[in-house]
Amino acid sequence: MTSLIMRKIGVVGAGTMGQGIAEMLAFNGLEVYVTEYSEEKLAQALLQIEQNLDRQIEKWALTRAEKKLTLNRIHLIHRLEELGDCELIIETITEDLESKKMIFERLDQICKPHVILASNTSTLSLTELASVTAHPQRVIGMHFVYPANRTDLVEIVRGLKTSDETFNRTKHFVEHIIQKKGIMVFESPGFVTTRLICLFINEALHVLEEGVASAEDIDSAMRIGYSFQNGPFEMADRFGLDAILAALERMFREYGELKYRPSIVLKKMVRAGQLGVKSGVGFFHYDKDGDRQ
Repeated sequence: MTSLIMRKIGVVGAGTMGQGIAEMLAFNGLEVYVTEYSEEKLAQALLQIEQNLDRQIEKWALTRAEKKLTLNRIHLIHRLEELGDCELIIETITEDLESKKMIFERLDQICKPHVILASNTSTLSLTELASVTAHPQRVIGMHFVYPANRTDLVEIVRGLKTSDETFNRTKHFVEHIIQKKGIMVFESPGFVTTRLICLFINEALHVLEEGVASAEDIDSAMRIGYSFQNGPFEMADRFGLDAILAALERMFREYGELKYRPSIVLKKMVRAGQLGVKSGVGFFHYDKDGDRQ
């Protein structure tokens, strides 16, 4: 059996999730190799990771020594071919099936057969991603819940051909190396967390549309009454309203059930560019550090 020890991890995509995953992996003592399609995006990603670490220092959640060690473990690379020596690669690019398939096809050619190829997708088919590879048994889903560095859950998603060895190695990595709880999920649009949380947010939007209560009061009801860390609207702002809309539209297409049809309010806000924390305004307003104003 292949060794369970994995120390060199590749991250393809340096958007919000890619940054969070890279930071979390490096903080846990792993050597992380991050790539993006442009040098500008790579440099911007590293700057944002550094700023996030600085915010944690300001809140006494991190020391300067820990920041330095974390940054020293993050290596920026400019070609997928440079990921050839990694033991696990996590793809975190935008939720576009064809783009992801191109990445997996190339990674399958670059990496040795024992290297695990994982996707952070929240809605797409792992079986379809694996179909473009010569080794579909080593393709698996690792869906980190946002924010990756603070949420101790990973959905480990099995495609039709994912092997037991790939699953067991991935679960060991999640639970013993990065110290998170891994739950096994069989492939289904939205898996568990995205499917349930998007329905929760969508229903809250319908309640708002009907004038039953304000966004602030709906959030307070769920946060105080049911011990949610954030109410549905602040949650949506932090996930990104465009990401919520894309997930709901995909699940609506896949399942064909009206409960997944996105609220018109959500569509209007995305069209207006009010995407939540990333744009500074969604249902609420946020400063440059992502804190509520």
